[in-house]
Order: sequence, then C-alpha cells, then structure tokens
Amino acid sequence: MFVLGIDPGLSVTGYGLVESGHPPRAIRAGVIRTDPDLETPKRLLELHDGLAGLFEETKPDAVAMETLFTNRNLQTAMSVGRASGVVLLAAARAGVPVSEYVPTAVKSAVTGDGSAGKAQVQVMVARLLKLASPPSPADAADALAIALCHLRTAPIGASR
Repeated sequence: MFVLGIDPGLSVTGYGLVESGHPPRAIRAGVIRTDPDLETPKRLLELHDGLAGLFEETKPDAVAMETLFTNRNLQTAMSVGRASGVVLLAAARAGVPVSEYVPTAVKSAVTGDGSAGKAQVQVMVARLLKLASPPSPADAADALAIALCHLRTAPIGASR
C-alpha cells in the first residue's frame, strides 16, 4: 500500500509517499510552493496543478491529510482551509480516498506524545523510516508523519 501524506498550506504544502511494510519505506518527500506575489486564486491553481502532477506520478492508494484542528490566527486558518479544499479536490479527481487526521493524532502515532514538538516528530520519522537523517523541510517531515499515522490506523488488509 502506498500512502501519500499531505500537510496542506497555501505557501508551502508538504508531501510524503510511504510504502507500507516492516519497516515502512519512504519513497518520496518534498514540498509544493506557491508564489506569494500571486493572487490567492492563482496560488490555489498552482497548488492544484502541483498536486495533480504528484498524483499522476506517484499513483497512491490513499491520501492522508492533516486537518486544521484549531487556530487562533484567522488568516492562517483560512489559507490552510483553502489549501485543504484543493487537496480534497485533487484527490477526488484522481480517484484516491482521503483520510484526515488532527495534528495531535499524527504526533501521537509517530512519537507516542500528542504534544511532541516538530524536532521530535522529525527525529521519530527518520527512525521509523530508517532514514540517515531527519527529513527536511519540516513540512515534508510532517507529511511523512501523516502517512505513517495513516498506516498505523488504516484498516488491516488494505494493500496494493
């Protein structure tokens, strides 16, 4: 089973493709950046185009996405919400099912602590995926953590 983890954001959307197994294996990770000088609709189109290409190249069996749980900054919440909608649209167009996880569930799945910091998540993602060093940037590491969370909570027997 190949799971594409996505950490949505308007400026930077992290992604990480993980193959299930013992241990799970990181296939690809990175970020999609949008041009901050463009209007929001054009940035959302850039994000969609990047995601559509990613889905076409990687052909994941499932998408796991971090969902916004709470945010005191309305502007951040709006941009993450818009980016999340684009992720949902791109996945639907690709015919890939989406599961959403709150940040505390992701952190708990990879570190055992729902309040773990970004550095701790990066270190544990590297350990779980047998990587030589913690993945970078943090958005890509978060996306790998989201994919790992899905693999740990997905129904048993789902495979490619």
